[in-house]
Amino acid sequence: MNTLNTIIAFVAIFGALVFFHELGHLIFAKRAGILCREFAIGFGPKVFSFKRSETVYTIRLLPLGGFVRMAGEDPEMIEIKPGQTVGLELDHEGKVKKIIINHKDEYPNIKIIEVEQADLEHEMYIMGYEDENGEKLTRFSISEPAFFVMDHQEIQIAPYHRQFVSKTLGQRALTIFAGPMANFILAFAVFVLIGLLQGYPVDKPIIGELTKEGSARQAGLKQGDIVLSIDGSPVATWTQVVDIIRAHPEEKLMFKIQRGEKVLDVSVTPEAKTVQGETIGLIGVYSPMEKSILGSFKQGALETYYWTKQIVSGLGHLITGQFSLDMLSGPVGIAVSTNKVAQSGIYYVMKWGAILSINLGIVNLLPLPALDGGRLLFFAIEGLRGKPIDRQKEGMVHFIGFALLMLLMLVVTWNDIQKFFL
Repeated sequence: MNTLNTIIAFVAIFGALVFFHELGHLIFAKRAGILCREFAIGFGPKVFSFKRSETVYTIRLLPLGGFVRMAGEDPEMIEIKPGQTVGLELDHEGKVKKIIINHKDEYPNIKIIEVEQADLEHEMYIMGYEDENGEKLTRFSISEPAFFVMDHQEIQIAPYHRQFVSKTLGQRALTIFAGPMANFILAFAVFVLIGLLQGYPVDKPIIGELTKEGSARQAGLKQGDIVLSIDGSPVATWTQVVDIIRAHPEEKLMFKIQRGEKVLDVSVTPEAKTVQGETIGLIGVYSPMEKSILGSFKQGALETYYWTKQIVSGLGHLITGQFSLDMLSGPVGIAVSTNKVAQSGIYYVMKWGAILSINLGIVNLLPLPALDGGRLLFFAIEGLRGKPIDRQKEGMVHFIGFALLMLLMLVVTWNDIQKFFL
């Protein structure tokens, strides 16, 4: 697989994982009534964007993550202050639908006022003087939705009830948890799809697909043969078949099989292979596969649970054991692994993507600053103490955490480059 294909496969897989993660945040934020200003895949300069409803959807240059920018999470970009001159564009009811910040001379049908006071979050009004003498003070109601217009760009005004911070603790927690949850759902869906398309392994004593050069094919075994016994010992599961083969490298085994209505004896000698210091027998046969809708859903759940357990166990060993940078992989390491997996076929790529999705969901649930788990930890503290932690203090903790995570990513990436290319 060439470098270009590796890059395409990596970007496609990682982009899909980030897309569904952020989509989880977006869906539950919108369900809670939060104004979502931007849904972005990647960081850095915009490459492509379009606006639908209230949200701008963007693809950015660096495919290393994504975000949903929700009103109220950060200070609003535009602030109206007393003494400031703005233009007001009114709707047919006389309510303000646009507040023009600059280039006011390009909007002939607006009212120019000098702002006296404004509340664009709670009471939703702006009050100011319409004449140059400062004698006609007028109060204008703000419509919903309404927009700031700055440098010809419209930015929707976010009333308090549309801001993230205004929502209940449960709504905020669910909005943040929805990102990792979407990664688990994606993994489950991919495993189900693999089961529907390729099939899923079953523990039955049936010969599955044969490799081209294995001893099973040379001996005359065929896919679909039912193994009745090996060396006179009855077998009822594929696990039993595998255990007997592994235990007898380079030893002739007599397989009694059923092929259609015929019962045949086939002599097979497993080839010896050393795996992790142990010599085992192999005959070049994959486990039997079946296809069914119900079975695929069951297998999807089992696979999701299995890999979740494996990854959590691995993280536990990482935390409690002796730490090494080689135990971590950044974008470069994942790209190299993706290249190797892609050479094995599309189903292996799909499974690899599902495993990465689970990994992304679990890592994001870690109670570390800047991650979803870190924010959920602050919500838990808020629930215990009955009031939120100061937003500036929480923001500073997340900022420091984000900076440290970026530093760790740079170190891990450099270690991957040295490990694979230098």
